[in-house]
Amino acid sequence: MLALADPDLDHGPRTDKSATMRMCAVSREVRGIDELIRFVVAPSGDVVPDLKRKLPGRGLWVSASRRTVAEAVRRHQFSRGFKRDVRVAATLPADTEALLERSCTEALAMAAKAGQVISGFAKVQGLLEQGRADVLIHASDGAADGIRKLDAIAGQRGRNVGESRDLPVVTALTSAQLDLALGRSNVIHAALLAGPASKTFLSRCQILVRYRTDDDDKTGDGGQKF
Repeated sequence: MLALADPDLDHGPRTDKSATMRMCAVSREVRGIDELIRFVVAPSGDVVPDLKRKLPGRGLWVSASRRTVAEAVRRHQFSRGFKRDVRVAATLPADTEALLERSCTEALAMAAKAGQVISGFAKVQGLLEQGRADVLIHASDGAADGIRKLDAIAGQRGRNVGESRDLPVVTALTSAQLDLALGRSNVIHAALLAGPASKTFLSRCQILVRYRTDDDDKTGDGGQKF
């Protein structure tokens, strides 16, 4: 439930665990908390994003888009919302994006530990041809030819088995970020098997892409590409 006396701030993570809707401090729209980012004031006085919604203190919510976070910085919305002098880095929109990227790589690493990730062109191709891939991953800086070939196999497989949905394709991370997540070098292509860890990774990628593109449909092109 929103705090009527102060709609900009929550009452802390321990008291608002059941809240599913909050108001964006910039647009004044009430949205699901999955479409927003919580910000708090650190002991140093700096405003920091709280992606897991667990940091202590009262929180200010902003729509999960880089453009809106930048607008909050430009309007001095954090000082107004927290009703005190706070320090807001000019790099807060980029810093928030970096944290979202880290959240994705951490989720991918967890999926790998759970045995739900394979990497390498040939292995990914084999998994696609067997119809066992649940998510296809390409490095954002990978070569177009390899990406096109694997996308074609994924599309053909869907048509052959009559699947009603496209295979989700993630291109939100660079090769260096995939290397970091999987503990290998030069990772360009990977695929995830079905499982809870894979769902978590895909959900975090959706949030990252929405943040970058300011797309309410959570994708950059309206399809299953993240």
